[in-house]
Amino acid sequence: MNNDMGRTNQSLVTQFIIIGFPDLEKTQGFLFALLIIIYAFTICGNLTIISLICTHRHLHVPLYLFVAILSFLEIWYTAVTIPKMLTNMLNENIISYVGCLLQIYFLHCLGITETYILTAMAYDRYMAICDPLRYPSIMTTSCCFQLAGCCWVIGFLGPLTQVLLLSKLSFCGSNKIEHIFCDFTPLMNLACSDISLNVNVDFSINSFLLFFAFCCIILSYLKIISAVLKISTTEGRKKAFSTCGAHLTVVLLFFGSVAFMYVRLTKTYSVNYDRIMAVIYSVLTPMCNPIIYSLRNQEIRVLLGKKIKLLNN
Repeated sequence: MNNDMGRTNQSLVTQFIIIGFPDLEKTQGFLFALLIIIYAFTICGNLTIISLICTHRHLHVPLYLFVAILSFLEIWYTAVTIPKMLTNMLNENIISYVGCLLQIYFLHCLGITETYILTAMAYDRYMAICDPLRYPSIMTTSCCFQLAGCCWVIGFLGPLTQVLLLSKLSFCGSNKIEHIFCDFTPLMNLACSDISLNVNVDFSINSFLLFFAFCCIILSYLKIISAVLKISTTEGRKKAFSTCGAHLTVVLLFFGSVAFMYVRLTKTYSVNYDRIMAVIYSVLTPMCNPIIYSLRNQEIRVLLGKKIKLLNN
């Protein structure tokens, strides 16, 4: 497709072409079907977890309410990228300039929200294991929703500065985005104007938001491990750790891929490396979350088993 299609007066880019995975064009049909299956599984899996938690009153406690909020978040998080990725595979790989900025904004605001929801979940586990006597009076349902509300506020405010700086850049050259969706780095590399300020601000904001959240999680788990090791019985230690296993798995998967993707002070990068990282945190992690929480959490696993038996009968 001619690059001039996305320009006005041969100077201003008004739309972009998302390249996706050009080396895999021969397998586009297979990838399209696979992505639809993954997306359907992600939506159904997260809706199932939300339904189980909402319809069973004994699960209306912070531990499970946070899981339901995370599942709700994952549904919207995948909606920002996967439907557009599917249309791109049908050769409708054009996105407007405004649409590209909106995709970047919502991708990052939901990603930051997830980061801090995971942090709030770590705090909840810390309180439950390290201060069990005060836990019921501190971690109430109201407190849970207040913490979640703060996470959403941080998420929606987090990327505003970066998106505003990005909107001030001039795009007058190529309009081909070497990525699977719109994102800060691939778009900045198409700019005609100086992007050093954008790179530095991106690095600073991403580093601070991730570093602060990760430090809070690490500190929580250090205190949790210390408290668990003081438990005299093996069964008690196993039970305490089991309540943290699913959350810790999701944290490592999410933070690992996001950190490798966004915390770097350079504009040079491997496009294939970035595409793989993007698939991990935007497609695979949301798909794995329902599996992780259903397999690692005994109560959800038991309820899910009962639902499956009822459907079979």
